[in-house]
Amino acid sequence: MKFIIFLTSILSFQLLAQDPATLLFPGEKHFKNVKMLTDGGENAEAYLSFSEKQLILQITNSESECDQIYTMNTDGSGLKRVSNGKGRTTCAYFLPGDTTIIYASTYLADDNCPPPPDRSKGYVWKLYDSFDIFKADADGSRITRLTDAPGYDAEATVSPLGDKIVFTSLRDGDPELYLMNIDGSGQKRLTFAKGYDGGAFFTPDGKQLIYRASRPKSDKELQDYNDLVQEGLVRPTALELFLINVDGTGMQQITNLGKASFAPFMHPDGNRIIFSSNINSPNGRNFDLYMINKDGTNLEQITFNESFDGFPMFTRDGKKLVFASNRSGKKEGDTNIFICDWID
Repeated sequence: MKFIIFLTSILSFQLLAQDPATLLFPGEKHFKNVKMLTDGGENAEAYLSFSEKQLILQITNSESECDQIYTMNTDGSGLKRVSNGKGRTTCAYFLPGDTTIIYASTYLADDNCPPPPDRSKGYVWKLYDSFDIFKADADGSRITRLTDAPGYDAEATVSPLGDKIVFTSLRDGDPELYLMNIDGSGQKRLTFAKGYDGGAFFTPDGKQLIYRASRPKSDKELQDYNDLVQEGLVRPTALELFLINVDGTGMQQITNLGKASFAPFMHPDGNRIIFSSNINSPNGRNFDLYMINKDGTNLEQITFNESFDGFPMFTRDGKKLVFASNRSGKKEGDTNIFICDWID
């Protein structure tokens, strides 16, 4: 699930002070040779193929009313829709060999986009129970269903070892992390703490998972959480980062920031985690990229764009970073995909 739709609908558009040649903001010392790969629409969650020659991402544009899955080359060329154009899709990833992909979709329930969540309850995510995870050839053909449990199944990512898929499911009444084999077999629950657990990525060695989670503490927070989950809703205003072994043991909390931190991805050094958060935003609407050691020390702000930066992913050698941003949008609501050299 995403902050993008919320952010791009409520942030007032403004011309951002930046160098148009580099797309850099003052203070972004880790970035060099920033390149914008998409140009218009809502583009998000762009993840590298195993060869690192392609990206798979979700886009809402003039062709669709809600997110569909696309692939493109890492230079921005060859953009192609690979989902079937039905329902809503999210959270796509390449499988080993880059000839097959996975993504979540609601299309079996309805060809149309599902209705948006009820915002009378405040800002909430809708965990649509019609989401299931599918496998397809990289061109979108030969779609195969991998999950069929009742309730929401989505937010899938693939181990760099190529053997496992992690995903979030509501099948047991609470949004938890689950692990399965590449073919969908051996589905196993990993987390059991009360609260939403999701958006997981594997560490570079494939032995652990870094993810976002909510942990309601007071009776009021717990009641609000339980009431929302009964309706398939989650309030993502307080999310912290956690680490867990792929067998479900050794869970540890990394951050304790009290804000909405999400989209964590570990640097190839196995120690530092890059993520998106609104911790320095007085109104909660400005999300920047931050870096932190996995023991919770040495928090550092990475981006300084006054709107949204999120969904970061490093190349395996740590020399490049892919991310989504509202920077340099031609119109209000534009979120684009960027790639840059990473400078330590």
